[in-house]
Amino acid sequence: MTVKVQREDFDIGAELAALTDGDTGIGGVCCFTGLVRDLHPQAGEAAGTVRALTLEHYPGMTERQLEAIEAEAHARWPLSASLIIHRYGRLEPGERIVMVACASAHREASFEACRFLMDWLKTKAPFWKLEDTGAGDRWVAAREQDAQAAAGWVARSE
Repeated sequence: MTVKVQREDFDIGAELAALTDGDTGIGGVCCFTGLVRDLHPQAGEAAGTVRALTLEHYPGMTERQLEAIEAEAHARWPLSASLIIHRYGRLEPGERIVMVACASAHREASFEACRFLMDWLKTKAPFWKLEDTGAGDRWVAAREQDAQAAAGWVARSE
């Protein structure tokens, strides 16, 4: 299990190689990489142009929360390895913002765990996002569809 909260960019290929290095029991790796978009629709408004996205977090607390989310994924699925990388600071459209990778003997566990981690990151990870738009700055609000996706995992565990 690995969690990285960092300002600098990451190399997807190098991270995946390190994740699976020497483990020939891994049969599947699922990876999701999120990018900063240049458009963001607000409820009831037209889409706005995003010039940059600034992510803020509380060092220490953020890593602990991500480690707890990752530990829960390992408790739910037979994972051989996992990785969460989340960037902070000012990012421009097209830049990588997050990477989640899950490795297991079989693909199903990798797919499910990767989706679970991303759903929980969207709702439970302590990051605050500020969009720089042509109309000024605005904080990104939580989305109902993200909350519903995370709630689905709670229902599955009961």
